[in-house]
Amino acid sequence: MASFNFYLKDNKSETKSPVYLLFDDGVNRAKFYFQQSIRPKDWNLEKGEARKSLQGYLDFNGKLKKFRDKCEELHNGLIKDGNFSVDKLRDRLRTYIDELYNRRLSNLSGESKNFEGITDFTIHYIKSVENSKSKNTLKHNRQTLRLLREFESSKRRKLTFERINLDFYNDFIDFLKQKGYSKNSIGKHIRNLKLFLNEATERGINTKLDYKSKRFKTPSETVETIYLTEGELLRIYEHDFSKNPRLDRTRDLFIIGCFTGLRFSDFSQLKPENVNEIKVKTQKTGESVVIPIHWTVKETLKKYEHLAKGLPPTISNQKMNDYLKEIGKAVGLDEKILITKTKGGLRVQTSVPKYELIVTHTARRSFATNLYLSGFPAISIMKITGHRTEKAFMKYIRISPEQNAKLLREHWTTNSNQLRAVK
Repeated sequence: MASFNFYLKDNKSETKSPVYLLFDDGVNRAKFYFQQSIRPKDWNLEKGEARKSLQGYLDFNGKLKKFRDKCEELHNGLIKDGNFSVDKLRDRLRTYIDELYNRRLSNLSGESKNFEGITDFTIHYIKSVENSKSKNTLKHNRQTLRLLREFESSKRRKLTFERINLDFYNDFIDFLKQKGYSKNSIGKHIRNLKLFLNEATERGINTKLDYKSKRFKTPSETVETIYLTEGELLRIYEHDFSKNPRLDRTRDLFIIGCFTGLRFSDFSQLKPENVNEIKVKTQKTGESVVIPIHWTVKETLKKYEHLAKGLPPTISNQKMNDYLKEIGKAVGLDEKILITKTKGGLRVQTSVPKYELIVTHTARRSFATNLYLSGFPAISIMKITGHRTEKAFMKYIRISPEQNAKLLREHWTTNSNQLRAVK
């Protein structure tokens, strides 16, 4: 007997993951995607549906049921006609999906047309996920689409799926380099391109799989990121910003982040019940963390006891990034930092004052790095930061080879003293 069950594409995703229906009749197995995405924390693995924690979960689950019912109906019809095959079921489902979401193949002017290539499909794809993806994700997707269309224009030929091969890959990389994009920006657009191609492949629209080659890789490089030492954080904490309320509030939010290890999305949304001992379920990963209150955080929160929330009023991430640079400059964090990155295919080195590199995420990185340098167990820090592997954690923290050597010397000294005491 055929079964129709829903699963997530990535149960460990830190953002939304696509839902797919798995068809299994004991002989055939096939996955069908239909543009429903959800965070794993809002997904019930056992029941294969959205949890009640998801706003609008009834509507979400209703769409799942409607799709399953349609799949069963089409399957039973094909069986009854003696005409069943997975490909036929996939084709009929694809037609149904287009009708269900009113996503007829269209270009930007809305005129009906077939998919002639990757840009036509990408227009269709972006339109289909407008209600399930963040504004930031959609913005990045549209940027990649724009560049693909510019590339088409420069080559004066349509980017059909057959033309997406390693020659195209190398030409597109060169095209992006000539436009002055950094290596990581190029990587972002290649990653988006692979997303579009995977979607087209899943739907049976694309059969050209050159993009899955190891040589069709996503370029990336490690960029210079900083952390602030406990001494530098103390300078920020003790500086008098009372005559500049916006910097005063920004500093207070930053200090909370630096001594809790929480992301901006979490430390900017704390509630009064969180502030004696911080117990919060993080927005990005859905993990619950418990963090004791550091004395700087306790003193900072006293300033806001008169407010209903008992917390500093929040500001946008972008504004906070701008204000943090002003704060860093005001307290004299002007040590020169050498930045090396690839831009336009060339390695470029620049020297900038440290305060120009301070962003909201510097708080979380400073928390992890300072704790690690103090000798606090990495595994315990990871419980708060949410890193799943020590390898990922070690890439995240910022310590120099000299600092690492110092830690090793201190470790050996402590162990030697303990051995001598035992003797």
